[in-house]
Amino acid sequence: MTRLRLLAGAFLAVPLIAALAAPQVANAEQVGNLDAPAPKPKSFVLYAAEQQNVAAGKRSVLELHFRVVDGFHVNSHTPKSELLIPTQITLQPAAGVKADAVQYPVGTSFSFSFDPTEKLDVYSGAFTVKLPVVADAGTHTVDGTLRYQACDHAACYPPKSLPVQVIFNAR
Repeated sequence: MTRLRLLAGAFLAVPLIAALAAPQVANAEQVGNLDAPAPKPKSFVLYAAEQQNVAAGKRSVLELHFRVVDGFHVNSHTPKSELLIPTQITLQPAAGVKADAVQYPVGTSFSFSFDPTEKLDVYSGAFTVKLPVVADAGTHTVDGTLRYQACDHAACYPPKSLPVQVIFNAR
């Protein structure tokens, strides 16, 4: 009889242990699917606004440093297709600053694994845009916008605009 009671107790303990463990399993399942794509970032391109110094009254070149978020690329300023949106900076005039045409870096050739014959001209990782200026002495701020279209290995996203502010001293 004692053995029968012990066996019956063991059988009752199994459902109790399973019931106690069930909430932990349910919580683990609610974390999410590891195979699901990562959420897309709010901004695909980051801008590092750095104070720069130039010679007053002489032609100087300011550098604007950008970085495309890992896993993405943006079309260069000269994409290979007219259907693609180029990366482009638009700057507002600033008092005491004469800016020449923006100088974009050369893009990198990129192709997708599903069509290696089609080459795109893109920026990925860090890239620097140069802005030639002649400025009066003093501290200057030039506001602008970087317009770009970001893509990953599967899709291109709607174009975005990134505010850009270039701050520099002319001495």
